[in-house]
Amino acid sequence: MTPSLTTPLVTRTLTVRYFAAAKAAAGTGEETVEIPGGATVADAVAALGTAHGPELEQVLLRCSFLLDEVAVRDRSTAVGGAATLDVLPPFAGG
Repeated sequence: MTPSLTTPLVTRTLTVRYFAAAKAAAGTGEETVEIPGGATVADAVAALGTAHGPELEQVLLRCSFLLDEVAVRDRSTAVGGAATLDVLPPFAGG
């Protein structure tokens, strides 16, 4: 058997929960996606926009995110072992 020159892509499962305008644009409140093992929040967000189209892409530009209920301050944050990404558009109210 000849060794492979390529390494298989390691992926992980991430549950994405959408709220408010993000939920409307995605057409769902929750979904499970496969992302590369070394993905960042930015990578995951880009993949979600590509999968759902321009309406969600526009909403995602204004959203904040939680990884396992911890606020993401920088989209270059590695997803790591997180299980859930919450997508939170700006909320209005008072």
